[in-house]
Amino acid sequence: MIKNPPNNSELPFLACIYTVFLCTLFGANAVAIKISLFGLGTFTTAGLRFTIASIAIFLWARTSGLSFNISRAQLFQLFVIGMIFTFQLSLFYLGLSKTNASRGTLVVNILPFFVLFLAHFFLPGDQITIRKIIGMVIGFTGVAFVFLEKDVTSDFQSGDLIILAASFLWACNIIYVKRIIDTFEAFHIVIYPMIFSVPFFFIEGFLWDTSMIAYIDLKIVGSMLYQSLVTAAFGFVAWNKMLQKYGATALHSFVFIMPIAGVVLGGIVLKEPITFNIIIALILVVSGIIVINFKTKRPTTIFPLGRGI
Repeated sequence: MIKNPPNNSELPFLACIYTVFLCTLFGANAVAIKISLFGLGTFTTAGLRFTIASIAIFLWARTSGLSFNISRAQLFQLFVIGMIFTFQLSLFYLGLSKTNASRGTLVVNILPFFVLFLAHFFLPGDQITIRKIIGMVIGFTGVAFVFLEKDVTSDFQSGDLIILAASFLWACNIIYVKRIIDTFEAFHIVIYPMIFSVPFFFIEGFLWDTSMIAYIDLKIVGSMLYQSLVTAAFGFVAWNKMLQKYGATALHSFVFIMPIAGVVLGGIVLKEPITFNIIIALILVVSGIIVINFKTKRPTTIFPLGRGI
């Protein structure tokens, strides 16, 4: 739990560089997943990733002296989070196995727009404003360019749709977490759903992966360690510490870097085609994220009805 409220101030130069670095790491995660899928099953990859990440976060929390204690009420809340987490990541990995990392990165970055929409109805004080509406329209238009691209296989299209569904579930999870997080240590929200999900991922892998482990080489090992230790473990700790120090407002101004990193690295590392539609989609998604994070002094609230549903 955050004991001292963050100041939401502007980031100093070195903190800006560090935040850009973290966003680049997160943006590259889809590329790492695609590399691991060359030799590992879709759901097996997820199971291995969160097994390693859970162990790493457990060791960090232990050495930091953090408490693992939770109440009965929190146990039920974590069960809900764990179920959504398992379903959303199952869909995300399944979708990414059918499409390119660059396309998957663009589609999953519709997440902030889903969160904005749901927050209007379920989070007091998070009204939809004209600026946010403009940003959402721009962002959704960008994703539409991904889906409207010609000469793509039905697998790509189904993969994109599955990732879109995963993004909506992800947004639902974020909204639920925002409503209850004040009663938790922040790492509880991460480690317990991970631990909960691992058996389900391996069961899914046993049932549906063509081969749970086809082959392993250094690239696959490296990509797995990247997903689990760099983004899921280090990424969580580093981002959470930055949130505590500077607040969400300052950090979220940099999230537009994630889709850029995903698309560029998908083209460089995986040799994925960066088509005209992908470029237009990237420009629009990034523009939408920038618009919704651009702060004005007096936002004009619209759609005031329906709050608290």
